[in-house]
Amino acid sequence: MSIALPRAQVLPSQEAATYAEWFACLAEPVRVRLLHAVATSPSGITVGALTEILGTSQSTTSHHVRKLADVGFVNLVKQGTATIVTVNEACCAGLPHAADAVMGMLAPRPCCPDEVPADVTVRALEPGDWPAVRRIYGEGIATGLATFETTVPSRASLDAKWLPEHRWVAEIDGEVVGWTAVAPVSTRDSYAGVAESAVYVAEDHQGRGVGKALLHKQVNAADAAGLWTLQASIITENRASIGLHHSAGYRTVGIRERIAQLDGVWHDTVFLERRSPVR
Repeated sequence: MSIALPRAQVLPSQEAATYAEWFACLAEPVRVRLLHAVATSPSGITVGALTEILGTSQSTTSHHVRKLADVGFVNLVKQGTATIVTVNEACCAGLPHAADAVMGMLAPRPCCPDEVPADVTVRALEPGDWPAVRRIYGEGIATGLATFETTVPSRASLDAKWLPEHRWVAEIDGEVVGWTAVAPVSTRDSYAGVAESAVYVAEDHQGRGVGKALLHKQVNAADAAGLWTLQASIITENRASIGLHHSAGYRTVGIRERIAQLDGVWHDTVFLERRSPVR
């Protein structure tokens, strides 16, 4: 029996050649140290100063500087008899971009979770749902993995925090079994389309696709409303939630180390974001 595997994506030849040239240039440790020294010298640095920092000869330093300049990592400007070396600011974004492209991080991400269960109904949160929403919030707090909150926020505080048109509950047979909501990250106009999301599922209904159904509604509603970025911070041990968010088009931006304490223990969080394909 043959197995149909997903078709691999192919990096364009010209991009591959460019990235290979960049990586080959940095295959020499001295150049890596040199580039770091230049990048951490905002106003530029002379070849002579680099020679002292690296402990190499003037000719060796000049050779490596030229190699970095040839591929565009640094810029060279003559000032009298000295050569001033500055970092090419474009490479500060270009090099991480190249690594992301090669590792497939820039490949198209899913719009939203697939295989949403048919027995889960997602609808707008209504006033009568608040007791269930807060109860499920409390169940999440009890796990020690869902949040750094230690007590359930009041209805008034949640009502003031969450965007009115982006509060959803999931039902199975008429029972509220989960919720999702998003809150603005800033009052500044420039961040009007950026919101932080939260998703909670009742402890006795986990593993039934409730989270998938909630995120499906969350991200589609956000796209339709013009929110261009959703973000979430998830405790690193909560791998199920991280995977769920990845299925909804969120990507891992980074790890926030020792960001908060819970019961006297420091925890890291995974910072994720989803950019709307509409914007």
